[in-house]
Amino acid sequence: MHEEGALRVRFPNVSNRDALEAVIVNTAGGMAGGDRFDLDIAVGSGAKLTITTAAAEKIYRSLGPDTEIRVKLGIGSGGTLGWLPQETILFDQIRLRRSIEADLAPDASLLLAEGVVFGRSAMGETLAHGHFFDRWRVRRDGALIFAESLRLDDAIAEQLRQRAVAGGGGAIASASVLKIPGDEAAVAAVRAKEKDFAGEVGVSAWNGLALARLVAPDGAALHRDLIAVLTAFGNMPLPRLWLN
Repeated sequence: MHEEGALRVRFPNVSNRDALEAVIVNTAGGMAGGDRFDLDIAVGSGAKLTITTAAAEKIYRSLGPDTEIRVKLGIGSGGTLGWLPQETILFDQIRLRRSIEADLAPDASLLLAEGVVFGRSAMGETLAHGHFFDRWRVRRDGALIFAESLRLDDAIAEQLRQRAVAGGGGAIASASVLKIPGDEAAVAAVRAKEKDFAGEVGVSAWNGLALARLVAPDGAALHRDLIAVLTAFGNMPLPRLWLN
């Protein structure tokens, strides 16, 4: 383990579980224009690791330069990784570029969840303008199996009101929960919870992976729905901080 800058990693006592749990702490309390975080995580053969964050990450406005987050995930043969950070809260006039690159061995498992909140509704905040670019690339045995890019530019609030984007939802989890391997049984488990969701949830499976997308009216509702989806997918316990 190597730490640098404002990033710290802590390992709470999880002796009653069969997987190591890591908690990422940003001692700076947030990120602003010009800040850059690089995270490189490797899970060895047969190992199990769940990673979360101590709190929701806050991305503050930028006076010009981008805020950058780069995540690299590597999972060895028979390894299991849960990349489950708490939500990212975006403030007005942000400029955020985030990339997630995952490389899996043929028999590795991955559960990847990312939630984004566009302004804290409880504080009367809205994200009217800004720039958000999110890029995901997942490879198994070197072959690309999942690729997605999301870009919201300038009048973000206006774009979120469009039905095909977020239908007016103040919170959105883009490509929110990805499960590999995933199948129709995982899809059915999520759909069985449909009546309990506070927002809208769509889920599907193809080519050995399952993907759920969520849109909710605020961050609290999004958090509850994410817990429900992750529990339904059910291949690893949720981090304790998610349930506090």
